[in-house]
Amino acid sequence: MHDSPPTDGSAAHAQWAPDHSADSPSGEKAVFTIGELAREFGVTLRALRFYENKGLLAPQRDGLNRLYSQRDRDRLALILKGKKLGFTLGEIQQMVAAEEGAAAESATLNLSREKCLEQIALLERQKTELEEGLAELLRIYALLAGKPLERTGW
Repeated sequence: MHDSPPTDGSAAHAQWAPDHSADSPSGEKAVFTIGELAREFGVTLRALRFYENKGLLAPQRDGLNRLYSQRDRDRLALILKGKKLGFTLGEIQQMVAAEEGAAAESATLNLSREKCLEQIALLERQKTELEEGLAELLRIYALLAGKPLERTGW
């Protein structure tokens, strides 16, 4: 799999965006601390600082405190969704940058059909490898225990 998204412009795009259910009802820009975002998204403080270091998040500073905007929150949601779908941070960064160039206020990622198919194929290969590895470990465990292992969901 290559790191650059298709640039021919011929591919149709599917958009996905973060959930805005936590937006401020008054329409004001919400501000979040590093701890609030870490708890909300189940990530470490170190992960948030890492994303900042990579240029994916840009919190404001109030002394030693980091203050994240709604835009940072939306970007974090996109980063985590991209990671869940198996994209690298470099690929996520390119998709975010391309989308922000197209629509500065949009918090969506454009995924080409080609990119989706590539990722589906990669994840299917990984799934097959995991299933094969799991089957082999279960076989070895059963041999070591001297009896077949009954899987009940652990």
